[in-house]
Amino acid sequence: MPRARALLHAVLGDWGVGREVLESAELVLSELVTNALRVPVPGDRQVGVRITRSVGEGLLRLEVSDAGGGRPEVREPADHETGGRGLLLVAALAHRWGFEERAAGIGKTVYAELKAPDIVVEPVVREVAAVMVRRGEQVRVWGEWRTVVGARDERDPAGAPAVELELDEGPALRVRATEPLAVRQGEGGSGHDK
Repeated sequence: MPRARALLHAVLGDWGVGREVLESAELVLSELVTNALRVPVPGDRQVGVRITRSVGEGLLRLEVSDAGGGRPEVREPADHETGGRGLLLVAALAHRWGFEERAAGIGKTVYAELKAPDIVVEPVVREVAAVMVRRGEQVRVWGEWRTVVGARDERDPAGAPAVELELDEGPALRVRATEPLAVRQGEGGSGHDK
């Protein structure tokens, strides 16, 4: 469960989804994964998680696959029952939800779609040598996107060409000039001056 939550936070952070949608998505994903883990399955237990978006429709789609049979159904548990409210919560939070038989044969995929009007198109990411990174662009370092606010040519201890990138947050990044970095156009940056 912690891995699914970490994946959700990483993906939705890149997509610019607001806190309210993130919190609802976290609850929905938690319920779907919990249900998948409780399903009796033949052989090894593997649960798959997939997160997609439809920018045009403003929808976030969460899918959880398992190898078990059966049809997920919303229950109305009695007041004294401690469980059985997971799909009730999913139905309340989701714009729509349902399930599909898995294309591979065994099992099913339960999905929930949430309204996410603030979801954004992910900027185009390309890989370039560190020496080609410009001020105003964003680089992916330490698992997050950081905006480059300055770049300086350097030499590493062996005398080889290197680059020091000053970032908007955290320490400067010193790498070999030929080191490949994931780069995307920053917000408001021209990306052409160094």
